Amino acid sequence: MKRSIFFTLSLVAMFFIALPSFSQEVNKLTKKEKKEGWVLLFNGQNFDGWRKCNGTAMPANWKIEDNAMNVFIGEGKKPGQGADGDIVFGNKKFKNFELSIDWKVSKMANSGIFYNVREVPGKPVYYAAPEVQVLDNVDATDNKIDSHLAGSLYDMLPADPKTVKPVGSWNTIVIKVKDGKVTHIQNGVEVCSYTLWTPEWDKMVQNSKFKSFPGFTEGISKEGFIGLQDHVYPVWFRNIKIRES
Repeated sequence: MKRSIFFTLSLVAMFFIALPSFSQEVNKLTKKEKKEGWVLLFNGQNFDGWRKCNGTAMPANWKIEDNAMNVFIGEGKKPGQGADGDIVFGNKKFKNFELSIDWKVSKMANSGIFYNVREVPGKPVYYAAPEVQVLDNVDATDNKIDSHLAGSLYDMLPADPKTVKPVGSWNTIVIKVKDGKVTHIQNGVEVCSYTLWTPEWDKMVQNSKFKSFPGFTEGISKEGFIGLQDHVYPVWFRNIKIRES
């Protein structure tokens, strides 16, 4: 009898394991998300709404691959050399919002996600906007400083705990901005929290590489574009969505 029950339970378990998993479609919003006010910034098919930072068209070293944005090594460039390919979602500036992005890196890759981007002619996207770091924490050359690791406020505040997944895996970063209060949630865990336009923020700027950047010392914009960095390493982005608050 016990043997028969065990056999039956085993069959039931195998049945449920064999069932397909119905995960959310890539670059699609659920009915619940639509009701909550989420909007897609990328449809997985083209770059509608996106353009080069300080430009009008998409840079040549971006393409659509497997329903994701892919920035790759530009012609004549070496890994780590910028190809002047930083991009922004130029259709709208955002002030208070919740931004969610899936990202995946190749070995040694380095990139970044930016918010409140203020375009300064002739300058890269990071010149006047906070950066949420995207990195291969294991093999990237820029992995020696805690505040340079994935999920960190780059060069200012380290992500803690370290929740990044291995190279080739998709990570999800959620950036919440509300009246200057900012949190980074990486793979479901809050890893960073700070407040813009405060004495504490000014102190972090002065202790960072941005202390000599007028884009920071003049003050981060109260609103701005969403941006993605070209650091000339293969990096992928998908499920880019935002809701304003």
